[in-house]
Amino acid sequence: MTASKPQPRPCSIADALGVVGDKYALLVLRETLFGVRRFDAIARNTGAPRDILTARLRKLVEAGVLEKVPYQDRPVRYEYLPTKAGRELQPVLLLLKEWGDRHLAQTPPLVWEHDCGADVSARICCRACGEELRRGSVTPHYQVPGWSLAGPVEE
Repeated sequence: MTASKPQPRPCSIADALGVVGDKYALLVLRETLFGVRRFDAIARNTGAPRDILTARLRKLVEAGVLEKVPYQDRPVRYEYLPTKAGRELQPVLLLLKEWGDRHLAQTPPLVWEHDCGADVSARICCRACGEELRRGSVTPHYQVPGWSLAGPVEE
């Protein structure tokens, strides 16, 4: 008799990382959100090897994060546009950028500017009251039967 392999924790973070959880997937998304949509320009700006970039683009299209749209007929050439799901990842990129600016960059290489002219700062807040989250102000509650925050619940 063989013991069954333990199942990992059900988690939307793990599911999202399955789609955008590598360097080139996030850099491709960055480029398309900047308005860079064509393969050669994305390859140049991300430094991704062509075979890896092809695989990431295919995966992002299959996941519904990007849309592949023809821009030329002969030969057929495509550009990649962020879908609604792709555009919804912009705050994730902003938070990663801010973390990198604080912990890794001597000088931030890029700022995002709001229409009013001020720099953008990403923030996470409560849906109900709008208060910005701070350490100790949130508590996770697990909603999947058979799991707690500590792991699987012994039956």
